Amino acid sequence: MTCFYYDSHAVYRAAPLAALPWLDHGFGTRNPVPWSHDPQLVTLRQVHSDTCIYTDGRAGRIGEGDALLTDKPGLVLAVRTADCLPILLVDEARRAVAIAHAGWRGTLKQLAARAVEAMRTRFSTRPEDLHAAIGPGIGACCYEVGPEVAVQFRALFPERSDLSEKTRIDLAEANRRLLIRTGVPETRLYLAGLCTCCRAAEFHSWCRDGRHAGRMLSAIRILSQ
Repeated sequence: MTCFYYDSHAVYRAAPLAALPWLDHGFGTRNPVPWSHDPQLVTLRQVHSDTCIYTDGRAGRIGEGDALLTDKPGLVLAVRTADCLPILLVDEARRAVAIAHAGWRGTLKQLAARAVEAMRTRFSTRPEDLHAAIGPGIGACCYEVGPEVAVQFRALFPERSDLSEKTRIDLAEANRRLLIRTGVPETRLYLAGLCTCCRAAEFHSWCRDGRHAGRMLSAIRILSQ
């Protein structure tokens, strides 16, 4: 379900999340974002893992991993991406949130599902209460991988017969399938459908620009309980 829009702060937002009065969120672009210098910004040293870290008040770079979760108002949970997917999870019933950074390695490690499980453990989250928004990332139109990577996606794309050769992978669809398997309702899954590699004027892209690529900063914050 595509329901993203570009706002006056030069960020993309998912309309169903923007409709929640207690929540702020946004998917960054090449342009400066409002939360980049917020003193309550919380980040991680991202390592393409399945590690999910809870924060109850600490700001700054608080550890090594690829997903953050909290139920505390004020904290700005953020990830940096340049082709990898920023994924937001919102427990509307318990007012708890998570944000994840999922590239192909994180996807294969089922990071999105691990984040749902971390929310279940920490907040008693029920998957059916979650909203999940998958932001801009490299699309299947541009993401070509070798057979050594493609073959590892067989469990997520059992219908495909081309995964033993050079082919293209849809990371957003892979993560959508992972989240559905955890019990997130399909009607509460929102995909931006914005390819970072195609849209050079809007997004940084590692696949397009290599080591010269910048990073986009996506974030989520609970405003009140």
